[in-house]
Amino acid sequence: MALLQVVAEFPEERLRHGLSLLQAAEFLYETRLFPDLEYTFKHALTHEVAYGTLLLERRRLLHGRIADAIQTLYPDRLAEHVERLAHHAVRAEQWDKALAHCRRAGEKTFDRSATREAVMWFEHAIETLNHLPANRIAVELGIDLRFRLRSSLYILGEYERAFQCIRDAERLTELLSDQHRRGWVFAYLTDCFLESGDYDQAIESGQQALALGRAVADSGIHVVANHYLAVAHFYRGDYRTVIEFHTRVTDKLDEHSVQERFGLSGLPGVFARTFFAFSHSELGEFVDGIRHGENGLEIAEAAKHPYSHICATLGLGYLYLRKGSPDQAVSLLERGLLLSRAWDIPHWFPLIASILGASYALAGRPSDAVPLLEQGVKTLQVGGQACLRSLALGLLGEAYLLVGRVDDAAEQAGRALGLSRQQTERGWEAWTLRLLGEIASRRDPIETQNAEDSYRQGLALATDLGMRPLVAHCRLGLGRIHRQIGQRDQAQEHLTTATTMYREMDMRFWLEKAEAEMTQAG
Repeated sequence: MALLQVVAEFPEERLRHGLSLLQAAEFLYETRLFPDLEYTFKHALTHEVAYGTLLLERRRLLHGRIADAIQTLYPDRLAEHVERLAHHAVRAEQWDKALAHCRRAGEKTFDRSATREAVMWFEHAIETLNHLPANRIAVELGIDLRFRLRSSLYILGEYERAFQCIRDAERLTELLSDQHRRGWVFAYLTDCFLESGDYDQAIESGQQALALGRAVADSGIHVVANHYLAVAHFYRGDYRTVIEFHTRVTDKLDEHSVQERFGLSGLPGVFARTFFAFSHSELGEFVDGIRHGENGLEIAEAAKHPYSHICATLGLGYLYLRKGSPDQAVSLLERGLLLSRAWDIPHWFPLIASILGASYALAGRPSDAVPLLEQGVKTLQVGGQACLRSLALGLLGEAYLLVGRVDDAAEQAGRALGLSRQQTERGWEAWTLRLLGEIASRRDPIETQNAEDSYRQGLALATDLGMRPLVAHCRLGLGRIHRQIGQRDQAQEHLTTATTMYREMDMRFWLEKAEAEMTQAG
């Protein structure tokens, strides 16, 4: 009402009388009395028809008056009204003001995880630049806005559009010879190459970002580039290097910046601890992994940031899956899945679906596991994230094997093996080789030689990468094969090693299975 009084062109008494008539005719109704009286249209169509009767110039004039009135009436509450200011400034063609308001609206909605709204406002801000002088300041703003748009699109799983934002930003930085922004371009390009499964190119881009970050003394570039380099090495199965790079990230994040994003979609402090949990779980260092994972979850919860919260649940969930504690994994990952749906965060869905599905399978819940795993694989096939496909295919293959669909398991394992080798994902390759051993050992009749060959290849690769849980699994598989063909001494050797390793890593679920095999082996 206060705003309408300012922009209306007739006295207050006439204004109130008109509003009363509209209420009586049920076109309008009151929505709030305090602190300001507010009305809304009963039907959106009524608003659209009324708006459509105005000539374009009249619309533009009214939008401008409304934007000016908001700034006059609420000088201390402009952040509260920034989306309305942006809307009216754009419609009024007040381009300087529209740019500033759209940018602030984008930042505001991005910070409160209203990602689709953030995309809209950042796109509007970029569009307004076409109406302003093409000077250096405008080009710099165009680059920065594309960085922010890219982070929003990434959360929504729109990777091709996000990649295009960075390519456009790269072109603009070349016009300016801006080394600082060029460093950020290389940092973000690193992630683009990660998503496409090109880890060599990702590492090269990340190293260029680090060099430029050092040259311009930008700690943000240092944090982001080291994070993405760590992720690249994780997908390649170099888990010690992952820990090294992410230690650089956590060392840089002091108490005051642990909740800073540095232009990322989530908190790098949470990302680092999530990948600590991932890597320590592959190395069999579960105590360290749990400590880092729980720390990451605490940071995400304190920040009240859903995207980071989901990431933290994935880190711990993956660790408990690898440890053989499926109930704990399920509890965490179901929380992550609910958050991803509630906050419309498609980016995390394929990974949650795959790890949660695998946890369901290990917990003896195949009817829950298989559909979720299939949905995760299907999403990856149509939506990008090549970096996750071999993992998802392998986990789906394991679930198929658990429910007796041996041929389907073999098909998925074959696809996972080919893709992991194509993309040099040595960790996923090792897990898939172990799966192929499991498949061959469950054929009827048992394919003894194929099983042994696959287990031994997986064992060699897992040993080289320091993947102690997988080494134990391969030993358990070899022990089972040798027991089945009557080679008692070889069976005892492998099963003793597996049992010892499971006990040392406190993998009780798997220890019981190894001990049962030992009993059968005599």
